[in-house]
Amino acid sequence: MLRAENRRQSGVAAGAPRQMQVNVLVVDDDLELTDLLTRYLSENGSFTVAVADNGEDGLSRILSESFDLVILDIMLPGIDGIEVLRRLRARTEVPVLMLTARFDEVDRVVGLEVGADDYLGKPFNPRELLARMHAILRRARSRNVSGPEGERPESIHVGDISVDMGTRSVLCGSEAVDLTAVEFDLLVTLLRSAGRVVSREDISRKVLSRELMALDRSIDMHVCRVRKKLGTLTGGKDRIKTVRSVGYMYCWGSEDDAIDD
Repeated sequence: MLRAENRRQSGVAAGAPRQMQVNVLVVDDDLELTDLLTRYLSENGSFTVAVADNGEDGLSRILSESFDLVILDIMLPGIDGIEVLRRLRARTEVPVLMLTARFDEVDRVVGLEVGADDYLGKPFNPRELLARMHAILRRARSRNVSGPEGERPESIHVGDISVDMGTRSVLCGSEAVDLTAVEFDLLVTLLRSAGRVVSREDISRKVLSRELMALDRSIDMHVCRVRKKLGTLTGGKDRIKTVRSVGYMYCWGSEDDAIDD
């Protein structure tokens, strides 16, 4: 539940966009929470908030209506949030922020594995929720943002991976790879430093727009999903190598042999 002392907070966080209308669906059966979220978001940005109080209704609305962001609780009557997200990801890449029990690491990890863009533990500070929402929306909007007229969008080529920044599309060899907004930004961050280690802290700042928290598995789960989608290099080696206690590196060719995995 939202903290009582934050119910009266108002004013958009510094730098938060107000000019664009944002359609948000909150899927949660806690009526007090959804009422508070509806009022808080309406007072703190250009948000139109719809509510579904069970998994079936939430899934149906997401697939039949147009939403910019979904806030999805895991504990729902009927089908739970994990199953909603699993079915959702088979059809659409709409951004999803999952709400989980504060100390339930298993739910957080599973949600990220299935395809959540980020998560927030209950109870939460509404300012933190708003910050997470804006970070997710910035990534999603960048899919459709082109550079200045006449300027050719950047392309990135590393081995058999080709990235078109203009269309935010990825090719692995000749095959298109479907990535969520956060997965795309993660891959680009690693490709731009290909052959060099990028710390988990830097990845969190660049990709999730927030500092890495203690025991935070978000980056690790997103890396795992990108690995699976890209497949392995010739010889079965991972494209994204884990460097123990430091971070990750995108590597190829003979450089793989020098990485401590």
